[in-house]
Amino acid sequence: MSNHHRTIITCTGCYIPEKKIPNSNFKENIFFGTDGKPIDLPNSDIIDRFREITGIEERRFISKDQVTSDIAALAALNALSGNSIEIESLDFIIVAHNFGDVTFEGRRSDIVPGIASRVKHKLGVKNPTTLPVDVLFGCPGWLQGFIQAHLYLQSGEFKKGLVIGAETLSRVSDPHDRDSMIYADGAGAIIVESVTADEKIGVLSFASRSDTMENLNLLAMGSSNNPEYNRSEIFLKMDGRKVYQYALETVPMVVKECLEKAGLGLQDVTKILIHQANGKMDEAILKRIFQLYGQPDIPDDIMPMTISWLGNSSVATIPTLLDLMVKGKLNGQKACPGDLLVFASIGAGMNINAMVYRLPQ
Repeated sequence: MSNHHRTIITCTGCYIPEKKIPNSNFKENIFFGTDGKPIDLPNSDIIDRFREITGIEERRFISKDQVTSDIAALAALNALSGNSIEIESLDFIIVAHNFGDVTFEGRRSDIVPGIASRVKHKLGVKNPTTLPVDVLFGCPGWLQGFIQAHLYLQSGEFKKGLVIGAETLSRVSDPHDRDSMIYADGAGAIIVESVTADEKIGVLSFASRSDTMENLNLLAMGSSNNPEYNRSEIFLKMDGRKVYQYALETVPMVVKECLEKAGLGLQDVTKILIHQANGKMDEAILKRIFQLYGQPDIPDDIMPMTISWLGNSSVATIPTLLDLMVKGKLNGQKACPGDLLVFASIGAGMNINAMVYRLPQ
């Protein structure tokens, strides 16, 4: 058998902000519905119901002096730490995000120059041939960046690069919207390389999907739910019910398509690392995936979760989860050599993607 070019992850890293925001921090918020009227329930009831549906008990926010490119660089440095990789040898730096650098005071998206260019600068990479690329693809952005990196490496033109997912959703959430309790900040990073190997390791398959007709604005920017709030300031808005329905209908199909492309079945899968915006939704998606294969029994540990203490950090969710598993820092959930992982994500667009990845032995 002839050797094949394989895309493998050689290092992982993440940056988890130090500032913990428990649900109790929202007890003084004044929540409005989408109709612009105050929600006639005690905040304690709203928060209890929120925790019951999402599984979120706390989340992390960056400090006032940090922005997205800062934590993206910190995640990259964490991935590089203790490894012998020469930073000037990177062929590309891909950064997935959705809002750029949003300052605490300014609350405006700033993406000129691009975030990947800023990260390259902050890492001190002088090599002019290291390509900085921004990916804006909703919450599936990091995984889409990984797919792009894989295609770069498969072309033979590139050998090694960084893929980072970084987001600061605390800067774009409406304090008068219950959904603001979902959002969090964070960053995760991987270094990917092209290697020659006979065995099927690394990226085995991927699939992406985009439904931009009826589902374009299920996640979009809009004014505060509070009609008296500054109307020129816009926030991230979500039609939670429709997102849930769309996710349940489509994510399992994309995961199955991806496994079929790799010539594998659900019985081959060690772990499913899914983007986490709602614990109940992820459980429903997992159940639907197993139903597609006619399997009623779901292993208890197949879907590692961080949502209860990290919230929804968008593009940072999956790479952070992977890093914690690789380093054995996630309550018994480890990613071990030879494991078959499925990554899956859904977000604004509406966009969905999935990947099948085998850890090298």
